[in-house]
Parts: sequence; C-alpha cells; structure tokens
Amino acid sequence: MRNSRDDGPAALLRLVATGQAESRAELARLSGLAASSVSLRVEQLLDAGLFAEEGAGASRGGRRPRRLRLARQAGVFLVADLGAHHARLAVADLAGTPLALSDLTCDIAVGPEKTLTDVIDALRALARAHGFGDVPVRGAGIGLPGPVDPATGQVVSPSRMPGWNDFPVREFVTAQAGVPALVENDANLMAVGEHRHSRPACDNLMVIKLGSGIGCGVIVDGRLHRGRGAAGDISHVRILSEATVDCSCGHPDCLEAHASGAALIAALAEQGIAVDHPAQIVDLVADGVPQATSAVRTAGRLIGDVLTALVNFFNPDALIIGGSLSNAEPLVATVRGVIYERCLPLATRNLEIDTSAAGRDASILGAGHLLLEASDGWIGRALDR
Repeated sequence: MRNSRDDGPAALLRLVATGQAESRAELARLSGLAASSVSLRVEQLLDAGLFAEEGAGASRGGRRPRRLRLARQAGVFLVADLGAHHARLAVADLAGTPLALSDLTCDIAVGPEKTLTDVIDALRALARAHGFGDVPVRGAGIGLPGPVDPATGQVVSPSRMPGWNDFPVREFVTAQAGVPALVENDANLMAVGEHRHSRPACDNLMVIKLGSGIGCGVIVDGRLHRGRGAAGDISHVRILSEATVDCSCGHPDCLEAHASGAALIAALAEQGIAVDHPAQIVDLVADGVPQATSAVRTAGRLIGDVLTALVNFFNPDALIIGGSLSNAEPLVATVRGVIYERCLPLATRNLEIDTSAAGRDASILGAGHLLLEASDGWIGRALDR
C-alpha cells in the first residue's frame, strides 16, 4: 500500500529533483496517482514557482509531453562539511548536486558559536559570488566530526571539539541561517552520499571515514542507521597494542588513539617528521618515505582488525573507505588484506571493499539528499503563499 504521505506535491517535486521523472505521465506511473491528481499537484507546483515546463520530452507514442524541471526560484541548499581544521562548503540544488564549492580554513576547537557563524557567513558569500544571492535558501546542512543526537541536533561527548558538548547546533544554525537545519555526523552524511550517488543498489553498506579522526556510517536496508546517535562510532573501540596510548575520550588504546590521522601525525612527529594534515601523510607515502608507509600500514592492520568483527556481524554488500587517508594505497590494501584473511568466507564472498566513488564531496551529496527528504515543510509553505 502506498503511504499517503508519499503522494503529495512534495513527493512529486522529489521525483523531478532527483531526475526520476520529467513528465506528468512519468510522475503518474512512479507515484501511482491518477493522471488527474498528478496534473492538479503539478499545477500547484507551477503556480508556486517551484516547477517550470519547457521543451518537449521523449514520446512514447502520441504527442510529445512537455518536460518538467525545477524552476530556478525553487531554491538551493547551503551545506558545510566540517573537519578539525577546515570546512568544505557548497551551494547545492534541491537534488543535492553542488552548484558552487569552496574550502574554508577554520579551527573547530575555537568553539561552536564562532565556527558556525563563520561557516554560515561564508556559505552566504559563496551563494552571492556564484549568482545565487536572489535564490531562496530552503535548508542548511551541517556535517560534524562527532556524535550527533538525532532527536535534538546536539553534539554529544565529542573528541577534540572543546565547547561543543550538548551545544544546540541545529537550533543555532536555524536561527543564524533563517531556514530549517539538518545536523548530522560527517561519516553518516558520507554514507548517504556514497549510497545514493554511487551505489544505490547496495542495500547494506558500511562507509569508513579516515581523516584526522575515524568514523563509520551504516546503511541498513537502504536507509541510514543512526541508532540513538552513536551508531557506527568505531573510533573508541579498544584495540590490542604493545604501547598504551590514552585517547581523548579518557580511555586507553582506542582505535582513534592509534590509527587516526591525528595519531599518525603525532607518531611521525616523534620521529622528527613534521606533518600538519593527514593529506600530507598521503604525500609522504607517495614519495616513498618509509616511516610514513610503515605508519599507515600499522594503522591499516588495526583498522582491519576492528572491521573484521563488524563485517562478520553486519555482513554488508560493500565496505567503502573515504576521507583524506583513503588515498594512501598501502593503508587501504592492508585493511582489505586483513578483512579477507580473517573474516568468514561467507561474509567476504561477495563483499566489495573499495575507496569512495563520490570522493571528498560525498558528505555534501548526503546532506543534500537528507535535506530533500525533509522538504515537506517548506514546500507546503511555498504552496500556501
């Protein structure tokens, strides 16, 4: 039975925004609605300035239908993917596709108010610079490198984010941006982006983000699995190690304390090799610096050990590795080798282990998809005007 919530104007807009339909006939076929009901809803969307009709689409016999598309004034999303020392910014269309991109240097340790204010100001400036200053902003999406309570939009007990614990990020961004805000863990956004953009046929997916920290997003039966906010947080799984290292969470020998980009930077510094960002570790590996290559292989073994248990437990269709450290081939090869060596044959028989196809903008794409899914509210308001 079709859910009644899925047959309104918002559902039709999502079908056109995502490229699944471009005519009234296709909307009727995909939605299951009668042609007359589709025409009524399409006229509402045209009158509200959300749809535009142009040209002629492909004919399936008879007169060629007019082609539907989103109107320019339908709006855009403002999206930011925050890391420890930078933010990836995007103005995206309503399908989540970036229309303009930029990078912002920032330090998440200065606290939430300044960081988020700077990010929102930079997003507005990006929109103006690329000619979208007069286009309505329909939502703002923020990805954060820490656990986010899905019910409240607050950051909960994050590592290396002083001042962020229990901060009402969603409320703050909504007030600053003046639009509904989505706040999500960055690895979760990466998982959604990778799934929707690159691997829609993978119903069960694990996406590992390896950067300054370590995160994991989980797709179950085609949907993001959040749990109560900590689902996929593998960074504080305890590992076996010859040397004890205290983690920022207060416990010893967490995976993140030994195998994250921040941990590798610290380990290389002890050997007299100065590195400021995980991407520079990748450059050192590419240049054949033995200390860097040894460090990423050790990290790969530790990450692989943790993922072995998770692959056996969850049995996903694919395990995808993203983040800046995913470009270090020895690390990825070591993770792959450990999993294939130690997992049950049944768990790995059809398992795909690969790097992200969506790349560094996977979290941007994921935020756009989730914002579109939550579009009923602003579409309803647009139709009421």
